[in-house]
Amino acid sequence: MEISILEDRANPLLKRHEYRFEVTHATAATPSRDAVRNELAKTVKAPKERVIIERMHARYGTAVTRGDAMVYETADAAKVTEREHILVRNGLKEKAKKEAAPAAEAPAAAPAPPAEAKAEAPAPEKKE
Repeated sequence: MEISILEDRANPLLKRHEYRFEVTHATAATPSRDAVRNELAKTVKAPKERVIIERMHARYGTAVTRGDAMVYETADAAKVTEREHILVRNGLKEKAKKEAAPAAEAPAAAPAPPAEAKAEAPAPEKKE
């Protein structure tokens, strides 16, 4: 697996560097997000917990994956800025578990229609 940086932009307002990268993986399948984070952290000389992979897209029919990554100045800046599902994908936050709702009581049975016989409408009178 070989990583090359295609673009590097500094974003001082959000305290991060934004990278566009390309991974060449000729002899293997598409690498995992975690493996790319490790390699990218080595390439940009930053701790892994500050590297966030925003997206990765494997190009069909080739052994090339392109993606976008953010490297924050601090891990706290990453947790404040990034969306929750991106933090979960990168392993920096646990997925929120849905609490089991208490067993909802079955709604009371709807009242049955009255058992009274329906009165038939009188037949229309014939004019002759």
